[in-house]
Amino acid sequence: MGTRVEPSPPLRRIDFIAERLGILGGTFDPVHTAHLVAAVNVRHALSLDRILLVVANAPWQKSARRITPAADRLAVVEAAVAGTEGVEASAIEIDRGGESFTADTLEQLTAEDPDRELFLVVGADVAADLHTWRRPDVVARLATLAVVSRGGRGPVDIGPPWRAEHVAIPALDISSSDLRARAADGRPLDHLVPLPAIARIRQLGLYSGDT
Repeated sequence: MGTRVEPSPPLRRIDFIAERLGILGGTFDPVHTAHLVAAVNVRHALSLDRILLVVANAPWQKSARRITPAADRLAVVEAAVAGTEGVEASAIEIDRGGESFTADTLEQLTAEDPDRELFLVVGADVAADLHTWRRPDVVARLATLAVVSRGGRGPVDIGPPWRAEHVAIPALDISSSDLRARAADGRPLDHLVPLPAIARIRQLGLYSGDT
């Protein structure tokens, strides 16, 4: 008489949860506190798993002025986000080289993981000019906009083809151009730029004599 083979237990179904990934792109020349405030508030409001601060390699909108080398800007962003849960620096555009376009970045992130859900963080002022971007149809198809409005301002009305979520954040009037001027004049950056990022700026000798 043969040995009875017991049937295998049914496989348990493990529900797959796609990553919810935020993208906050910029020149970050330099990164400052308002960038991080936007990142952490969007991540919390939209329950994102991670949010990437994507450092532009060659920002096409800012070709009129000298840009700090991409590797240095990335190093400062890495220092700024160290220890901030769920917020990471990304070199995806630097590694790709050439001019940086959001549509290309979204396509690359989608190709890496077609199941992930992408959220592109933009300011309310930027949202009004999205039609001027390269291949805005690709941006609209691949990402939901996370439109940040500051200081209690109402949400911006964005119609099709855009999908948008609106996130209110504290109003912090900080500009990278002002920070470069402050650094060039020897004025303090404390509490405008995260302290580890200030240390990295000084270590790299950035913005001395800048305008």
